[in-house]
Amino acid sequence: MWDQRATPDDASTVTLMDKGDNELTGSASEDSQETTTSTIVTTTVITTEQAPALCSLSFSNPEGYIDSSDYPPLPFNSFLECTYNVTVYTGYGVELQVKSVNLSEGELLSIRGVDGSTLTVLANQTLLVEGQVIRSPTNTISVYFRTFQDGGLGTFQLHYQAFMLSCNFPRRPDSGDVTVMDLHSGGVAHFHCHLGYELQGAKTLTCINASKPHWSSPEPVCSAPCGGAVHNATIGRVLSPSHPANANGSQFCVWTIEAPEGQKLHLHFERLSLHDKDRMTVYSGRTNASALLYDSLRTDSVPFEGLLSHANSIRIEFTSHQGPAATAFNIRFEAFEKGHCYEPYLQNGNFTTSDPTYNIGTVVEFSCDPGHSLEQGPAIIECINVRDPYWNDTEPLCRAMCGGELSAMAGVVLSPNWPEPYAEGEDCVWKIHVGEEKRVFLDIQFLNLSNSDILTIYDGDEVTPHILGQYLGNTGPQKLYSSTPDLTIQFHSDPAGLIFGKGQGFIMNYIEVSRNDSCSDLPEIQNGWKTTSHTELVRGARITYQCDPGYDIVGSDTLTCQWDLSWSSDPPFCEKIMYCTDPGEVDHSTRLISDPVLLVGTTIQYTCNPGFVLDGSSLLTCYSRETGTPIWTSRLPHCVSEESLACDNPGLPENGYQILYKRLYLPGESLTFMCYEGFELMGEVTIRCILGQPSHWNGPLPVCKVNQDSFEHALEAEAAAESSLEGGNVALAIFIPVLLISLLLGGAYIYVTRCRYYSSLRLPLMYSHPYSQITVETEFDNPIYETGETREYEVSI
Repeated sequence: MWDQRATPDDASTVTLMDKGDNELTGSASEDSQETTTSTIVTTTVITTEQAPALCSLSFSNPEGYIDSSDYPPLPFNSFLECTYNVTVYTGYGVELQVKSVNLSEGELLSIRGVDGSTLTVLANQTLLVEGQVIRSPTNTISVYFRTFQDGGLGTFQLHYQAFMLSCNFPRRPDSGDVTVMDLHSGGVAHFHCHLGYELQGAKTLTCINASKPHWSSPEPVCSAPCGGAVHNATIGRVLSPSHPANANGSQFCVWTIEAPEGQKLHLHFERLSLHDKDRMTVYSGRTNASALLYDSLRTDSVPFEGLLSHANSIRIEFTSHQGPAATAFNIRFEAFEKGHCYEPYLQNGNFTTSDPTYNIGTVVEFSCDPGHSLEQGPAIIECINVRDPYWNDTEPLCRAMCGGELSAMAGVVLSPNWPEPYAEGEDCVWKIHVGEEKRVFLDIQFLNLSNSDILTIYDGDEVTPHILGQYLGNTGPQKLYSSTPDLTIQFHSDPAGLIFGKGQGFIMNYIEVSRNDSCSDLPEIQNGWKTTSHTELVRGARITYQCDPGYDIVGSDTLTCQWDLSWSSDPPFCEKIMYCTDPGEVDHSTRLISDPVLLVGTTIQYTCNPGFVLDGSSLLTCYSRETGTPIWTSRLPHCVSEESLACDNPGLPENGYQILYKRLYLPGESLTFMCYEGFELMGEVTIRCILGQPSHWNGPLPVCKVNQDSFEHALEAEAAAESSLEGGNVALAIFIPVLLISLLLGGAYIYVTRCRYYSSLRLPLMYSHPYSQITVETEFDNPIYETGETREYEVSI
């Protein structure tokens, strides 16, 4: 943008106001009236900034360099703004590696990602170091450079190359999971839900190739339905519905579960929390006229031992007027063969069995997850009774402990009765002791208490005034360290919790850690390098690994020093890239790939469809380079229509003609010219159509000129013919009178002779013409001349 500078003199405007407009009124006489002339001077000053010299360069090759020497000379008394844009094929991104950067003070170098009209700063001069790699999120990256004349000009060099973009990892649905086959273009993600949930949305998503690849549709969600029918049931769950069935929030849901013939069903109530007015009924059959197994309004206890069907089907009805938030239940069902016991189940725990078919005599042993302990049942049960097998006892329960002593290197502390709400009036104390010369790191991951419940963390093995933290209500995650190998946790819930309400509970993990305050240093990696976010490897510091061009990183590229002073993962390593990226399909063609993995040495042969011509190399080969990723031997060809590439007929030379005349000639075809007799061809006898945009002939149209030797020979022949004709005319002039005299003399002789010998003979009055009997044809090539209906015949005598 150019600004203009105007001087004060040039811009000044002087305005003289009319005297009549400035006369003072109100004086006694006009003679004594004083006239005043006012002069108003208006000065306009326009300030001007220096206009930048703009430069712009665009790159489209899959690999290259951006160098500061590419910008033009700096104009006098101005500054320079340069923009370098690198755009690669759709589906690929641009990877920049800083080869060198040496900027002067005040200069600006910014690397920006381009997404449509949006520019996102990826890095600038304050963060750029030699060897650093920056990747664009789309197929375009922009480098902005601004410099001033004051001081020396900065220099930089960036190496860029294309890499294959990918879709973001899809969000895992709550109560479900996702399996991703490939994050690149064409990759597929498969979604599924946990038992009891149904998928709402597309089951399979495909990564769409675009300037910024994206999934073909939004990620699906998993929700629990209100009712349903299950046939040939094996194992599953019935869950409280995720959404109300009616607009007013009321629900009436019916589930029918039917196992194969000859099997029975077992229901295990993992959780059952109903509102006072809610009702759940379970029937041993497909209708509500079947035998009643359970009615929540008739009993206050939850059948944790489970329910068994009499036959192969069960019906569950649920009625609520309170909405989904007021009710929560989780019922697990499974089918089992008659003559066997059903498969046990233990929430928050696991078990081992002596017989996976659960036949007579099978023994099962239970154990609980960390933070839980076995309650309300034995640790071992056995399948008994040959006639009608059953377990000799019910499965136990795993409940979160209220206090205890923990001495393992790591463990879990849960609120009492977790995942169910804790009871009112709880007083729990947990004492944690780890190895000597160690200390305890406590990670409070979830904390939800009422405002009258208190959680206190003490440093040491005694309840002392040294408190590390005290919490109530809903608090976010917390991370605490003890100064000794001992740490004490105390929890108190208000006995009046039914009045003031109560929270959901808490989850805390602990682990013994070193007394140091920093993580250990990580090694360098071969064919790569590392950068650190902090000088000291304190908690939260990050080490980022990057590979040299031509290598792929295997493992996590960024490691974080965690609160327990351990790294988030093991260091990665750099693996030589031994494959090329797929160059893509070519419109109007077919291709033959020697190796679908596209390893080094793979060839791809392109063949155009009928009516199209290949523009470029038909054979691409993947080859390896000492530095950089493997690439193809040439660019992707194109198939263009024959008509669009054909050369038009250049026309006929004057006094000449063409051999095999056509309107259009394909690239590579030839056209031959000839001249008529007596003319000589000047130029190329044959020209060829050369492929191009557009295609063209390899030479100009030839010219047919008169042959000089033939022309002189023709003149001599004509002159000879004329000379011969003149001699003939002289001979004829002599011959005709002699002939006439001879005829007269011969006639006279015949007459006298006849008169002598035939004196009585009288001459006829008419006689035949002497030429009437001549029928000899002429010796000329063309004896007949036609003009209208009249014909003349030439004869020889």
